[in-house]
Amino acid sequence: MAPQAPAVPADAPPPPITAGGTYSLQACATVSVGCKIYIRRPGPDGKEEERLAEILSIRDKPNNPYARRARSSTADESTKPEDQREFFVHWEHFNKRLDDWVSGSRLVLSRDLEWPRPKVPPPPKKSATPSKKPGKLPKSKANLLKKATSNATMAASPTPGPSTPAAMGLDYSASPSPAPPSLKRKAPPDEEEEEEEEDAEGEDADADAEGEMDVDEEGDIETYDLSLQEPTAESPASNSFSKEQEIEKLRTSGSMTQSISEIARVKNLNRIQMGKHEVDAWYFSPYPKEYAHLPVLYICEFCLSFFPSHMMFSRHRQRCTMLHPPGNEIYRHEDISFYEIDGKRQLTCKTLYYDVTPFMYYVMAKRDSSGCHIIGYFSKEKESAENYNVACILTLPQHQRHGYGKLLIEFSYELSKKELKLGSPEKPLSDLGLLGYRAYWAETIIDLLLTIPEGESSIDEIAQKTSITHADVMNTCTTLQLIKHYKGGHVICLNNQVMEKYNKTKAKKRRRIHPEFLKWKPPVFTREQLRFGF
Repeated sequence: MAPQAPAVPADAPPPPITAGGTYSLQACATVSVGCKIYIRRPGPDGKEEERLAEILSIRDKPNNPYARRARSSTADESTKPEDQREFFVHWEHFNKRLDDWVSGSRLVLSRDLEWPRPKVPPPPKKSATPSKKPGKLPKSKANLLKKATSNATMAASPTPGPSTPAAMGLDYSASPSPAPPSLKRKAPPDEEEEEEEEDAEGEDADADAEGEMDVDEEGDIETYDLSLQEPTAESPASNSFSKEQEIEKLRTSGSMTQSISEIARVKNLNRIQMGKHEVDAWYFSPYPKEYAHLPVLYICEFCLSFFPSHMMFSRHRQRCTMLHPPGNEIYRHEDISFYEIDGKRQLTCKTLYYDVTPFMYYVMAKRDSSGCHIIGYFSKEKESAENYNVACILTLPQHQRHGYGKLLIEFSYELSKKELKLGSPEKPLSDLGLLGYRAYWAETIIDLLLTIPEGESSIDEIAQKTSITHADVMNTCTTLQLIKHYKGGHVICLNNQVMEKYNKTKAKKRRRIHPEFLKWKPPVFTREQLRFGF
């Protein structure tokens, strides 16, 4: 799934083009962030191909003091001057997960370089009175207002003492003394600039103070509020980017995050090693700065401690005594176990970025002779007002495409059945999460419809037996086109296309959750236990 290109206005000028062979990487201003250039990358057939990519970030080649690997094969490349800089690029018409750091030697300088499209200047703002901004008090009336408020304040105050400027015969309006606290307001920078422009208008504005009031074209006298209350700050402009558009952009851009600001963050990890698996990183991770840009980050698969070099990781493994996740083992069948972890009691010392105290964590592990290896997990709010049964769900990349995602989803609904509640994952779902949940909902609903006698199924009955919310049942049935209009009512029926896809899915053997092996009671929390740091 490729990301959608942003819409270009029809009147936008064409992007500037620099002909190939006329630029180089030695000039810092030649290739910059926002440019599009052809870069060599491995093709689908194993051969090298040239693809257009947009440069998102540039950095000097990081020096890894912990690297102990042999560099004989890359010795020649490191001597090239163009390899001293690295470029983080987004491949045109490719998924964002493929964004990567590339060395300067992979850039094709013989082909055209496309510069960022120049911004279209915004149209000039139209106003009824160009010389006066609406709602802004003119200079002459500002002086009148200042005198009026000063006199009103002096009249309301007690008899001034000898040190009061009015008693000494001084002009109070010219005094630098501050106004009362209720009249003081720190002007924003734009208002300060406006005041400076008004001060430069000359003595004509001061002369109007002794003359008549300005009258607009229609003959109405302009009036102003002379109250001593501070003017209310204008509410910030609402974001024109709706939530629906944001969700669609996140899904089509291939991002697993729900924040647009997170998408723009540049990937800082190249590769991680976890157990016997080495995994390429997809996105930015909130690891400490000194661990970023390493060739490989080593993570202990039992305690999740991380190390910059293999030597440090090996020394840790000799001392690490943890062989399974912390918490209580609540499910065991064959080689799969689930552990329940309280984020407040057992994970507070393991956090890097977010608060974990309001959540319970359910970690799935695979057992063997060396210990319990983490496969994935899902988190769940201790007290959810929307009855969400999953907050975050994750299958580690090295264990994906093995059916473990559906196993995590099925286990979350088994907990909802024990709680006698209807549950649903927290919205919005990521792109992979949406595909996983739709597949689970469809399979579970069809399984139930095949066991219920004909004519006795309803949306409410399906929801109560599966613990899937009514909204999710309705959306799934609508997506599969299971609801048909028949004799003035609606019925649920399975068509041939749905059954063909269902039989193909059932032909693939996958693991299932067996409720009889679940030893768990819903935890009960007091009001004090639900107060997280307040």
